[in-house]
Amino acid sequence: MAFKPLHDRVLVRRVEGDEKTKGGLIIPDSAKEKPAEGEIIACGEGARKDSGELIEMSVKPGDRVLFGKWSGTEVNLEGEELLIMKESDILGIIEGSAAASKAA
Repeated sequence: MAFKPLHDRVLVRRVEGDEKTKGGLIIPDSAKEKPAEGEIIACGEGARKDSGELIEMSVKPGDRVLFGKWSGTEVNLEGEELLIMKESDILGIIEGSAAASKAA
């Protein structure tokens, strides 16, 4: 993909939620909420302090993250619906993701 976020922004692909409840009922599309979980596709270089010093990003491409329900801006890139958000909109990294397992 030919898109690189700037500064402390990340590009996120939503991870689709379950199509069935725990009891086995199928959830119709009209009743589904957009998931607040996604995979980092691309990251900017990070924010800068007033002194100009770079603050490195805490997330990397491949990380699975949770973010706020109203976080980010939806964009359509190459026919795919993605989100651009600031790193501060990310609530946390889900353990067991690609990058988290490499660090462990």
